Amino acid sequence: MLTPNRWWLILGAALIGHFGIHVAIYNRINGLGIPRQRIKRIVKVFFASAVSIPMIVGVLYFDSLKSVLIDGDATVHFPPLLNLYAVVCLASWIYLGIPWLLWRPILGIERVAAKRKVEVVDVPRVVNKPLALTAKCKFESKLPLNQIFDLAIEQITLPVEGLPEKLDGYRIAHLSDIHLTGDVHPDYAKYVVTRATQWQPDMMVITGDIIDRQPCVDWLPEIFAPAEARDGCFYVLGNHDTRIEDSRQTRHAMDLAGWTDLGTNSVTCQLRGQAVRIIGNEYPWFDRPQLEPHDGGEFRILVSHSPDQIWWARRHGIHLMMAGHTHGGQGRLPLIGPILSPSFHGSRFASGDFYKAPTTMHVSRGLGGVHLMRIHCRPELSLLTLRRTERSA
Repeated sequence: MLTPNRWWLILGAALIGHFGIHVAIYNRINGLGIPRQRIKRIVKVFFASAVSIPMIVGVLYFDSLKSVLIDGDATVHFPPLLNLYAVVCLASWIYLGIPWLLWRPILGIERVAAKRKVEVVDVPRVVNKPLALTAKCKFESKLPLNQIFDLAIEQITLPVEGLPEKLDGYRIAHLSDIHLTGDVHPDYAKYVVTRATQWQPDMMVITGDIIDRQPCVDWLPEIFAPAEARDGCFYVLGNHDTRIEDSRQTRHAMDLAGWTDLGTNSVTCQLRGQAVRIIGNEYPWFDRPQLEPHDGGEFRILVSHSPDQIWWARRHGIHLMMAGHTHGGQGRLPLIGPILSPSFHGSRFASGDFYKAPTTMHVSRGLGGVHLMRIHCRPELSLLTLRRTERSA
């Protein structure tokens, strides 16, 4: 016979499983390429069910729950459908909970041990002006724990499997998820571009979600034209870039700023005398490029919006992949790490450095977002210095 304490334990575990299932669904829906408005409607339905199901059960079966939880009455019976859902919620501890625990950043599974030197910059203080333009941004930026303008400039020494000797020490400035919405002054993004350029990178890349609102298209040349890198500046678009009426407007503005549109394309070039293929991947919001099988004669770099494309990268012999999209989870719990992450793999690749043979992947937390809250998850400018590993040698 189960005691009331054990019934409370089962109820608590079922509730956590219930919310865990909904978080998992939320993450994966936001990793799909279906239209944004449809995603928003689906998310609202699942948010409503996450809140309403426990409330409805509590109201409809209040007396029965009271008998079980307080008196330990084993004769109380619940409807078969409710029992089945409770079993599913408890089972989620195994089929969702165990994988979720395995991919916690603190355990380091699949992660690359990359050295980091981090400088945190209070950007409004440095540029000497308020950066919040709208009432919403002004309010949220002042909330406790919000790190929206605490830019982390991270100099990362990244070991890359298969890195050619000629590219040892190659420097890439990686920007992602700028999210120009009109809530934040363009001087924020201009400061990031300035700092990236001052580092004197060999290459600069943006991994998507540049812009969210039509009026901000005119900002693009002013923000990004000052960017400089010896071997060029490259970009792809992301899911939020589809909010512009015609993505060709964004691409044209970035072209005017001197950036190279990878899109669904690739370019072959010589970097320090080494043959390199630089490839863009905007899937699932735009088409993916068609690549011939990798014959080992060139080093391959992938600029992708979503880290979910790592499986595609592995199949196509990508050595180095850079991505964004997940914002580091927008919020991170101490030790536990991120919970929310718009990815088919949940928070597994929310941010950081990973290795899935033959691909080394860096995922940036990004610079902005339509959600103007960042809790224990500073925006990130990644300054990558590539290094050979012992196996590369």
